[in-house]
Amino acid sequence: MTGTEGRGAAMRDTIFAGGPRPDGLPAALSDPGRLAAVQATGLLDTGPEDAFEDLAKLAAAVTGCGRAFITLVDDRRSFWKSCVGVPTGNAAERQNPVEESFCSFLIGLGGAPFVIDDAAADARTSGHPSVVPMKIGAWAGYPILAPGGEVLGSMCVIDENPHAWQPAELATLATMARAVSNEINLRTSLTTTQHALATAQEALETSSTLARSLQDSLLPPVLPKVPGLETAASYLPAAGGTAVVGDFYDLFHAKGPWWCTVMGDVCGKGTEAAKVTALARYTLRAEAAQHLSPAAVFQHLNSALLDQRKGDRFLTAVYATFRTTPGGIAGRLCTAGHPPALIRRADGRVQEIGARGSLLGVLSDIALTDVRFRLAPGDALLLYTDGATEARARRAAASGDRPLFGEEGLAAAFGGCRGLDAQGIVTHLGEVLAEHSGDWAGDDTALLTLRVPPRP
Repeated sequence: MTGTEGRGAAMRDTIFAGGPRPDGLPAALSDPGRLAAVQATGLLDTGPEDAFEDLAKLAAAVTGCGRAFITLVDDRRSFWKSCVGVPTGNAAERQNPVEESFCSFLIGLGGAPFVIDDAAADARTSGHPSVVPMKIGAWAGYPILAPGGEVLGSMCVIDENPHAWQPAELATLATMARAVSNEINLRTSLTTTQHALATAQEALETSSTLARSLQDSLLPPVLPKVPGLETAASYLPAAGGTAVVGDFYDLFHAKGPWWCTVMGDVCGKGTEAAKVTALARYTLRAEAAQHLSPAAVFQHLNSALLDQRKGDRFLTAVYATFRTTPGGIAGRLCTAGHPPALIRRADGRVQEIGARGSLLGVLSDIALTDVRFRLAPGDALLLYTDGATEARARRAAASGDRPLFGEEGLAAAFGGCRGLDAQGIVTHLGEVLAEHSGDWAGDDTALLTLRVPPRP
């Protein structure tokens, strides 16, 4: 062993949470509970599946790396359930010995991510036997976790050259690893349900929790603070619903003074809808740094959907790019088959904004238009999904019908938000919708509000 290899081995010994095995690898690799959780997935030695291939391709695209992997790791090998950038044939070729895999570092950390900017220079990996033959310049991986917290494997990307990982790239990998975890855990829960009818109710509750966890992973947990602007959002699940649905929203900084916000609705439910949601959200974030025109961003998203999904699912969305000004905010907004956005002026007037455009993910030739808008002090912008306008009344009218809340009802409720800040607006609208439907919403509903505070 060279001096460099010795230092690398010593460093690896210090980072393993459970200490090393006799072969120098982390003891956690051989933990019986972890190995049982890996076996319970039923995914070892199975072939490629679109559910995982799409996420691996997205990880490679978002980070610009040539290789991306979704792995399951037992005590002797790292099995590649999905791999991008590596030619493979049968299942026997989709793996490598665990001592040649960086995944052992991640498992040794007990579920923490493992990120290396320069594998040849970092003391933790400089002596690793795979750095040179596998051309590992940089490596970034996040854990795939079982419901009990056991580390099943990793979602990782490899750059052939050193790579200074950016926070946005790592945040994307973390979210995608959670999506993979939820996909695997949902399948495991279903298998458990099928083979254990006596515990069906418990398995159903577990599946529901995991489904909501997957839904939540595709929404920003806390909206970022935009200087000079109030922001608030809410996600109202359908009554009695347990399926993962395609409603999503986001608010993020693009570049310079520019910020972006989006509200979208993917056709259908379940993990397929969630995969389209993930593709849409991260494509929008990637393109936002390149294009200030919402219509141009949507054009690129449409191309990505056609390329990745082949037209099997569509989505509607409304997207705005804006910047703060001394008088409020100014920006451009585009709608793609989605309900129009609403602006409430400080004096209570409510107006629709956005030219209706084509929905995304079906046709290559689409029509989209940017519309400019401004918000002055006291003005507010509302984005929403159709769960708001299509909420049915809890009591039937004289005709026997249960009327929809409708666009007019939403505009009236929005107009009645005098004196409320952004959070107050979202809360008030949620209460009005609950009152109309009797707390029995037929569809999930997402709301997002931007408001310029009035001048003192």
